[in-house]
Amino acid sequence: MSPPRLKSVEFRREREGAWRDLARLVDTAERRGLGALSAAELARLPGLYRLATSSLSVARSISLDRNVVEHLDALCVRAYGCLYASRRGFFAAFADLLTVRIPAVMRARAGLVLGALALIALGVAVGWALVDADPERFYAFVPAGLAGDRGPHATTQALRDVVYHRVGAADELAAFAVFLFTHNTTVGVLCFAVGVLAGLPTALLLFYNGLLVGALSSVYASRGLGLDLWAWLLPHGVPELTAIACCGAAGFLLARGLLFPGTRPRVESLAASGREAAVLVLGAAVLLLVAGFVEGVLRQVVTDPTIRLGTATLLLVGMLAWFSVGRRSAAS
Repeated sequence: MSPPRLKSVEFRREREGAWRDLARLVDTAERRGLGALSAAELARLPGLYRLATSSLSVARSISLDRNVVEHLDALCVRAYGCLYASRRGFFAAFADLLTVRIPAVMRARAGLVLGALALIALGVAVGWALVDADPERFYAFVPAGLAGDRGPHATTQALRDVVYHRVGAADELAAFAVFLFTHNTTVGVLCFAVGVLAGLPTALLLFYNGLLVGALSSVYASRGLGLDLWAWLLPHGVPELTAIACCGAAGFLLARGLLFPGTRPRVESLAASGREAAVLVLGAAVLLLVAGFVEGVLRQVVTDPTIRLGTATLLLVGMLAWFSVGRRSAAS
């Protein structure tokens, strides 16, 4: 003879007093802080929390009333926050994100970031080779609006003027920086978002962005302006391409969570990958801010190629230093 099924009302009646006590303590802690609780209440809080989590586990296992499960679930989440969540201000949490969490995820997913950079580099090499063999292919890769006066039919002086043109007014510099930041952010977010489509569109976007750079580089190199172009591109390209690669790596994380969930449910695997991918995207946003400032302001007012290349080198060193910062804190 099977044991009688535990009724939801009986289960709740036997434990509801403890749940009410826990809810009262959590309400007080949320409104006035843990310091508002007495020593006896603080001593009771962990025990009441463990009792609530145990009740939640039982309620789920025997499929009790859904309202009971949802009530306990919400109560346990709130109690967990009171017991274990850090009590830090916004600036402390933001500093921890910049100096510990983002660098830690960058290091942990360095392989995916490098893979995304490799796809961009492959696109650069292919674009360069194809346009070098047939300059007319330039227009197959680079839209006319984006090419402007930098196509194969432009004069050498026109190409040089693009690289060394000074933008004079401060408001023009600011507007240009905002435009570039918006454009690059759109590309990065798109690389991240299409990761849910098995990662293939992300790989194609990364490769295509490399094609654009390679096609442009080939045109400039054919006029003896290759070094001038790279001195113009690299100061903003170092943080910008790394940011786009980080968004690409985030897209690949989503694809991996979707395609290879392992032993976890697919939705749970995708959610876990999404949380880590979001940190990569936040790191990319920081890099895009730097790239927007360099591209919209510094690169336009500094025309010496040596200084430009030196700026790019300093940015690369600073970026690598940022990725390695907080190693001990993350490990502990």
